[in-house]
Amino acid sequence: MWHEPYTVVNGSNHDFVPLPGANVKVHPSMNSPESPSGRPIKTRLERGAALPLIWLALGSPALAEIAARSAPGAAVVIDLQHGLWERGAFEAAVGIAGSQTPVIARTADLSPTAIGAALDAGVAAVMAPLVESAEDARALVGASRYPPQGKRSGGGVRPLLAGIDAMRAANQQVAVGAMIETALGAQNAEAICAAEGIDFIFIGTGDLQLSMPEASPAQLQACCARIRDVAHRMGLPCGLFTSDAAAARQAFADGYEIAVVANDIGLAARGFAQALQAAQP
Repeated sequence: MWHEPYTVVNGSNHDFVPLPGANVKVHPSMNSPESPSGRPIKTRLERGAALPLIWLALGSPALAEIAARSAPGAAVVIDLQHGLWERGAFEAAVGIAGSQTPVIARTADLSPTAIGAALDAGVAAVMAPLVESAEDARALVGASRYPPQGKRSGGGVRPLLAGIDAMRAANQQVAVGAMIETALGAQNAEAICAAEGIDFIFIGTGDLQLSMPEASPAQLQACCARIRDVAHRMGLPCGLFTSDAAAARQAFADGYEIAVVANDIGLAARGFAQALQAAQP
């Protein structure tokens, strides 16, 4: 399903995911006037702190709540591009999970409509897929910012409840991420990172592999590392999609600030298979 270029390093003792019930300081609810948890994730990214992600595609607000309660040190990603999320379920998930931990929306596409709809739900950050050029990056930022910095339209239940001052403040609070996940995007990484208003880079390893069919795993890993190094040189944190906690641990050890420690599809598939195997006589 997803290319995974990393293997576990023997003896690694990194542990980025708190156990359920651990005494971890969570993001306070309603930090941002427009979203349940706005500024903290942007501050965390600016500090370069490790940010583990829980990736949700199955469209369940209840599962989003479980993820937020179980991993308070992580951020929850709602996948609106490939996930099963309906609009009402997405809004509910942001309201429930976002009161406990930051919520990031992977938008359906690069369109202002998709980006605006995700932000109207009150997410702390958006990351848009298939950013391939400086023009794409600038369009992403423009769609994420209210005038005069951008062209985001004012509206949505949560922004309207928060009011016009909160809308203006959102320009400084919402984090904007560009997903580099094609050979062309990798080639233009420096121009993408240089676009004013981009807060972080996220590498889509699956689409990158599809875009580079002749590349070996080592070449794909090198391509990811080059994007990471470009982002760091431009002062931006960089992350990538990893298939499980072990791969995420290795990504953090390799200098990435953001990685996926768990995704709901993978957890369910592995859990069912392991349960069946464990029950065999």
